[in-house]
Amino acid sequence: MSADAVVVVAALLTAAVMLANLWAVGRDRRDIERVTKPAAMVGLLAVAALAGAGDTASGRWLLLALVLGLVGDVMLLDASESRFVAGLSACLLGHLAFVASFVAAGQDRPGWGWFGLAVLSASLAVGRGILPGARAQGGAVLAAAVAAYMLVIGAMAVTGWATGLLLVGLGVSLFVVSDTVLALGRFVEPKTWTQPVTMLTYHGAQVLIVAGLVA
Repeated sequence: MSADAVVVVAALLTAAVMLANLWAVGRDRRDIERVTKPAAMVGLLAVAALAGAGDTASGRWLLLALVLGLVGDVMLLDASESRFVAGLSACLLGHLAFVASFVAAGQDRPGWGWFGLAVLSASLAVGRGILPGARAQGGAVLAAAVAAYMLVIGAMAVTGWATGLLLVGLGVSLFVVSDTVLALGRFVEPKTWTQPVTMLTYHGAQVLIVAGLVA
């Protein structure tokens, strides 16, 4: 089997696992979610590595971002506040690694960064109750952590679009949507649709970013 065929097979298997995870989240099958959520990230890591991500500085930062995202995913499987903060921290570091990856890929279209700012502005408008909700639940420390996370996701949105890679720009936009929906469900008002939408946009974001950087 050729190297390209291996990548395709790995991508198809990863897509199947992501769909299984989405089904598990929608049906509240925590037992299946605990397996498929990290498995999806392991699969995406494999796809990125097989596609040659390790050959460039941008790709190596991408692999680190995916590893940190995997750690965050595992932490966020637990509903406790301590695990949530740990997961948030891992994801924050992962987003910083994404920023480094985008910078290493080149900021060839800095003007496109305005698209990232527009997406972020819309997110802040929709999620204006997130910081007060975080403060009410966990005090100033949790609110500060969430605020720092919002700053980093903003940097990720701007630098992602500034690469001039459309798939990366769309991917970081989906990331902003995913994190906003997650925070709304956690700190403002949980809805039955927040978890499925969070996972759908989260996995979609990762796939688009990987495709944009290593395809």
